Amino acid sequence: MISWHDLYTVLSAVVPLYVAMILAYGSVRWWGIFSPDQCSGINRFVAIFAVPLLSFHFISTNDPYAMNLRFVAADTLQKLLVLVGLVLWSRIAPRRYSTSLDWSITVFSLSTLPNTLVMGIPLLIAMYGPYSGSLMVQIVVLQCIIWYTLLLFLFEYRAAKLLISDQFPDTAGSIVSFRIDPDVMSLDGGREVLQTDAEVAADGKIHVTLRRSSASRRSLSLMTPRPSNLTGAEIYSLNSSRNPTPRGSNFNHSDFFAMVGGAPPLSHGPTPRQSNFEEHVVQVQPDTRPPAVPMKPPANHDTKELHMFVWSSNNSPVSDVGGLPVFGGGREFTGDGAKEIRMVVPADHLAAPNGSGKEEGEFSFGGGKRLEEVVEAERENGPAELSKLGSSSTAELHPKGGREPSDQDRTQQMPPASVMTRLILIMVWRKLIRNPNTYSSLIGLVWSLIAFRWHIMMPKIIEKSISILSDAGLGMAMFSLGLFMALQPKIIACGNSTATFAMAVRFFVGPAVMAVASIVMGLRGTLLHIAVVQAALPQGIVPFVFAKEYNVHPAILSTAVIFGMLIALPFTLVYYILLGL
Repeated sequence: MISWHDLYTVLSAVVPLYVAMILAYGSVRWWGIFSPDQCSGINRFVAIFAVPLLSFHFISTNDPYAMNLRFVAADTLQKLLVLVGLVLWSRIAPRRYSTSLDWSITVFSLSTLPNTLVMGIPLLIAMYGPYSGSLMVQIVVLQCIIWYTLLLFLFEYRAAKLLISDQFPDTAGSIVSFRIDPDVMSLDGGREVLQTDAEVAADGKIHVTLRRSSASRRSLSLMTPRPSNLTGAEIYSLNSSRNPTPRGSNFNHSDFFAMVGGAPPLSHGPTPRQSNFEEHVVQVQPDTRPPAVPMKPPANHDTKELHMFVWSSNNSPVSDVGGLPVFGGGREFTGDGAKEIRMVVPADHLAAPNGSGKEEGEFSFGGGKRLEEVVEAERENGPAELSKLGSSSTAELHPKGGREPSDQDRTQQMPPASVMTRLILIMVWRKLIRNPNTYSSLIGLVWSLIAFRWHIMMPKIIEKSISILSDAGLGMAMFSLGLFMALQPKIIACGNSTATFAMAVRFFVGPAVMAVASIVMGLRGTLLHIAVVQAALPQGIVPFVFAKEYNVHPAILSTAVIFGMLIALPFTLVYYILLGL
């Protein structure tokens, strides 16, 4: 039976965390103490130093040789049951009720990945004693090393499917290799525009190279100040305002023509003017000079569209902060500001090998061959079969006389599993090695294995250097969460019905599946109670970070983090009281 003293002990451990969160919220919303830029700096400190050191402290002081294998197995079984259930539902359910990959990832995050580090450890220690804290640390280790990695794998798999189906809808099955440039950090096209170059070998197999597009590279390089042709002053070539109001443009003709690989027109002096570059349709004024290429292709040539993308001057990665980079609340430098220019060109112009065997079928945004050169080469050598192309074109990778694949073939055609797995693992590895929590978790686990095996004590100077920041980790994490809440326009961002569904999955489905898995693994008594209560903790923050980054239901995960944190304490207390009857 739970006594009033037990309830007071729990509240005395958890309420201070909420006080830190409320103070942060009021500092932004009510008192105006922190600006969005200052909030970003605080959260960056928390993400890089406070939380990783907090993770290291808990993991390094926990005895890995005293792990409760049944408890760990029950937690693992819960996640596997949810994954299997989602897969089966997507396969056997009627099409109108089946879940997509996006919803499968979201439901898995909601039901199985709670905020164990920040909320779980202090709450469970207050409820069930220090031993429950050791069990929570074991869950944290599995989350950081296994389950967050699996979640990242699912997100990159989704991004890879979208990329391949978009760029290679008819020929994905012929892809045998991917080469990824070192500066590509994700397959998701939302954060950076990717360019895919495909080379077709003699046997018909396709080798793909992934790189950041020329427009993306140039847009980042243009962020540095340079002399302007307006007044000679130093300006930034990307404006910090997102509002599409008419104003004097700082994106001049030289920028535009350099991005699309052409020569700039003759300058008529530094006359300031209002720009129409903000418009969705970029109008190119007719040139009075004789055209080098006929505007209309010959009648016997199929026409294709050449797609080119340039960045709008009203979307900048250094513009107003709408959220926090740590929790993904800020606007990423996405493709929303990209403008698409379509040029109708003959399909045969997309490939015309010259006599020396050098392919001239690539269109580049700067420094590459222009359309006139390709057409001139075709006039001399004649059209030929495609041997190399960039993904910015819409040319076919199969001969024109070949059979057009059916819609069923398009939906089912993907590269071999080994090729896809290697591609995704490369991207996941690049993500993990840039995450401070990866290093803190692994180093903490290695140290605990050494220290508890040979009874080695950490030197005091190192221990104190870590503890001075890790001791403040819990409070700073909750303070950072309060800042995130304050910068959001609405606490419930996904609508009431969707929020109700998310809360039901978080606080009912997750604990129910955990109870079944725990009973199957033989957990009884206090261990069963700990397993169920920890499954009813508020939503973890890391899944929301991934959801925001890959644009997979970020509003739902944001609501689960914010609103879930507000109602988590009553729910966990109800579970605590009912299980203690």
